Amino acid sequence: MISFWHESTKDLSVSRDELTTNIDVDIAIVGAGYSGLWSAYYLKLLRPNARIVIIEANQVGFGASGRNGGWCSGFLPVTLGELSHEHGRQAAINMYHESFQTIDEIQRILELEKIDCDFHRGGTINGATNQVQVQRVINEVEEMHTFGFGEDDLRLLSAHESREKINIDGLLASSYTPHCAAIHPAKLAYGLAAAVERLGVKIYENSKVSEISARTVTLQNAKVNAEIIIRATEGFTSQIKKHRRTLAPLYSYMVITEPLTTSQHKEIGWQNRETYHDSRNMIIYVQITKDGRIAFGGRGAPYHFASRVKPKYDTHSVIHQRIINSMHQVFPITKQLEVTHCWGGPLGVPRNWHPSVNYDAVTGLASLGGYVGNGVASTNLAARTLAHLINNDHHPLTSLAWANHPSRKWEVEPLRYLGVNGLLKLSAGMDKHESLKGSPDRLRSKVLDLFLN
Repeated sequence: MISFWHESTKDLSVSRDELTTNIDVDIAIVGAGYSGLWSAYYLKLLRPNARIVIIEANQVGFGASGRNGGWCSGFLPVTLGELSHEHGRQAAINMYHESFQTIDEIQRILELEKIDCDFHRGGTINGATNQVQVQRVINEVEEMHTFGFGEDDLRLLSAHESREKINIDGLLASSYTPHCAAIHPAKLAYGLAAAVERLGVKIYENSKVSEISARTVTLQNAKVNAEIIIRATEGFTSQIKKHRRTLAPLYSYMVITEPLTTSQHKEIGWQNRETYHDSRNMIIYVQITKDGRIAFGGRGAPYHFASRVKPKYDTHSVIHQRIINSMHQVFPITKQLEVTHCWGGPLGVPRNWHPSVNYDAVTGLASLGGYVGNGVASTNLAARTLAHLINNDHHPLTSLAWANHPSRKWEVEPLRYLGVNGLLKLSAGMDKHESLKGSPDRLRSKVLDLFLN
């Protein structure tokens, strides 16, 4: 089943040409998701006369850009503490400051380009339903404040304040940040595509790239010669020759309900469209759509041997049922609602779980990605960073911690298969332990830390 986002925007999709002949351009971008589209947008602003093409194996927004949870969040998959440990305190602060500001930048472009993607800046609530999660929420807020960010960036809510925003049974405490907006993912992808085409960028669809090398992109029936080539393939990176171990494709799944009735919506509260998650180890992510549907996603799907990505993996009856069960637990009222769509797709995960933006002026090869599921807003900041790296204009963004930040390749099989799936089982086991015992699972946590480092 295709995502609700795609299903609900069929009238907005546009059929584009397939690339079947050799071409010469200045900049070739592989991938027509957010990373590729934002890169084309900002490069075209910096270099209006550049010949830029985007080459997409399927259709615009086919991957995570058209399947994600619709969180346009300023938070990153690496914490301030992790960034500080690796890059220094000021670098960590700079990275988060720019990431928070990115929500403003995206809103500015949406208004400028007249892109209607149901953007609503309601912020994010991070809930806690047991004492271990409460401490985790407190620690996150304290860390944020330790780095100089204030209550306006992240603050604790009491159980009463939490339930005033969203009426969730068993919510002991939560934190709130304004640095997030809810969006309709496919509408954003289609709107960005139209915007870059108005700027003169050519998008080719149904044009699968098999190999990327210095100055050349190779397809089955064509070649593209370009001075600069940008790989923006995220969860599908493993499908490109010589990139099997660059990013691991980890699947994430979602469900969405029919719209809440007026009385149901009143019972649950949730009037400001805040996105919601809680502090369990196995991530969940939730939003309420403009028309009152609950979109609920979660991780925990098995990694497929040799980084395989196949259409049949886009649905998983067992995982989808677990997500529905979690949704019923968090929002009992959803038991009264029909689940209308179930879907999934791969995320791009680097070995160090640290997104990066890379450019080698000698080879002309560039890449951006590894967002670990936090890419809706990060793609914009990454694209701006990359555009300035390519332009060699010494813009402040080019000194951010992720600029030309290396990540080692994933282990060879079967170590990769055993390690990634072991990691997923560890996370699930930690959640079970915390729920039953009411205390941290220190043993599994230490093993998890060893794997991620």
